Amino acid sequence: MPEFIDAYGIAIVYDIHPAKTTPRAVVQLVHGLGEHAGRYGALIDALTADGFTVYANDHRGHGRTGMAQHGGDAAKLGRPGPGGLRAAVAAVWQLTQLVRSDNPELPLILLGHSGGSFIAQMLLNAHPSAYDAFVLTGSALRIPGSLHPGGLNAKWQTPDAMGTEWLSSDLEVGKAFIDDPLTTTSPASQLFSLTDQLRFYGRPRKNLGRDIPALLMVGRDDPVGGPRSVHKLADAYRTRSGLTDVTTLVYPGARHEIFNETMQADVRGDLLAWLDERFPARD
Repeated sequence: MPEFIDAYGIAIVYDIHPAKTTPRAVVQLVHGLGEHAGRYGALIDALTADGFTVYANDHRGHGRTGMAQHGGDAAKLGRPGPGGLRAAVAAVWQLTQLVRSDNPELPLILLGHSGGSFIAQMLLNAHPSAYDAFVLTGSALRIPGSLHPGGLNAKWQTPDAMGTEWLSSDLEVGKAFIDDPLTTTSPASQLFSLTDQLRFYGRPRKNLGRDIPALLMVGRDDPVGGPRSVHKLADAYRTRSGLTDVTTLVYPGARHEIFNETMQADVRGDLLAWLDERFPARD
């Protein structure tokens, strides 16, 4: 279980999943708020089988990183600790640099889900030359009215609701999330300072300076942003950032975690088809 030390002395745990065939590119997986990289096993297996090496860390305050950082206190999971959101983003950038050092000849694809997709958007704004493509799932245009950080289970709230129905139409996913000792259901408003909550907002950078492929995937019933917000985000990448290869895929009947949805095999297949077209297999 490799780790690196961030600028605040926090040990960031990460995993390397080598490609099972000749590697064609590296995918840096950026997980969402309240969860950890261990929840992406099926996706990682599909990527490595298709020739992609995957690097994935547990963010500041999250998963294995968070348990060690907070002295084993699961009640503190999700809290980023000293440096807050900016330190959490900086740690993901530190992993990017490590990936580039380990794999100087391979293209690098940034894949962020939910809160991780917001970190990915921030990294793309700050370091556009570092990435050769990006994939955002469960994302949103990060402006008020297009990003909904709270009340996410309102549509499914009943007297006997678990509170995690918004994650997937497969309710076992929500049950497993609650039972997972490395997750937290605490909302962002409890985990981040008001200043950090405001730092989540922003738009794609104007004139990114590099035309890289983008794939935005979202469930039609995703309460975080949903298709309307994601289409606005795609348009911003075209008009503000100058990207010409921007694809949006919307999944009917799907909620927030499309990689854990009932049609997850189709979602993985769509992702691999998109990647295959842009990063062909190597002999």
